[in-house]
Amino acid sequence: MYSTQMEAAKKGIFTKEMEIVARDEQMTKEELMEKLAKGSIVIPANKNHKNIYPRAVGEGTRTKVNVNLGVSEDCCDYCGEMVKVQKAIEYGTDAIMDLSTFGDTKKFRRELVEKSSVMLGTVPMYDAVAKLGKNIKDMTVEDLFKVVEEHCEDGIDFLTIHAGLNRACVDRLRNTKRLTKIVSRGGSILFQWMILNDRENPFYEHYDRLLEICRKYDVTLSLGDGLRPGSIKDSTDGPQIQELIILGELTKRAWEKDVQVMIEGPGHVPMHEIVTNMQLEKKLCHNAPFYVLGPDMIPIKDTYILSTN
Repeated sequence: MYSTQMEAAKKGIFTKEMEIVARDEQMTKEELMEKLAKGSIVIPANKNHKNIYPRAVGEGTRTKVNVNLGVSEDCCDYCGEMVKVQKAIEYGTDAIMDLSTFGDTKKFRRELVEKSSVMLGTVPMYDAVAKLGKNIKDMTVEDLFKVVEEHCEDGIDFLTIHAGLNRACVDRLRNTKRLTKIVSRGGSILFQWMILNDRENPFYEHYDRLLEICRKYDVTLSLGDGLRPGSIKDSTDGPQIQELIILGELTKRAWEKDVQVMIEGPGHVPMHEIVTNMQLEKKLCHNAPFYVLGPDMIPIKDTYILSTN
């Protein structure tokens, strides 16, 4: 009958997830469905995340808070991370991102989905490195998409994928004197893969394939900003804005397939440029919800504030 919350809204179907969100956000059925249909609100709720309590992100909704956690080679304590999960939920987080980069990531991810009622996100490129080792050059396009689909099958609600970091952005970066270059881990891994293989970003080149997977499970795309500024020296520069333009184009393509989208945004900007960055994102990305990196930013209505570990 419908594949995603966006498709349901476009068809005039009021889902059980929408019913909960409308009540919690004190929003009318008509207003919520209109904003879902046009993409200014998302409800990240994977079909395989059975015990999720749905929440909305976007225009006219409460600011949501996300908690980052996950195991690494330096600290591979699964039990300790699950304690963090429990505490995060206890203290009222709206979302959790599993940023694991080492060990049995699949087992931890599945336990997280089973025990967590809040929406869950991951960065598949992190897991690709954990699964396939650190020889980034030898990762194939099939390897990368297999990891993406596995995360969707496991019940993850939103995926951060740096699909906008294409070769044009790479050229822009090379011609810009940045102080801190690429500080995004996912973006830097993808950048390295592109350089070593002299190829286009696979998630940009095969974007329709990515959309098909997300549509199948109703996974929200969190389009990552691989070229976000790592310092205020680089804030709102050419590479950042070039990628944001590409993300706006990718957003429209996703909406054509009824795939929900939110845009990952920068954290390292001076105070007087926060409003400018909000306005640019809303304009260039057609009012898609903004996923703002923290930890210390002024809470702005209609944003999604990301906290630290």
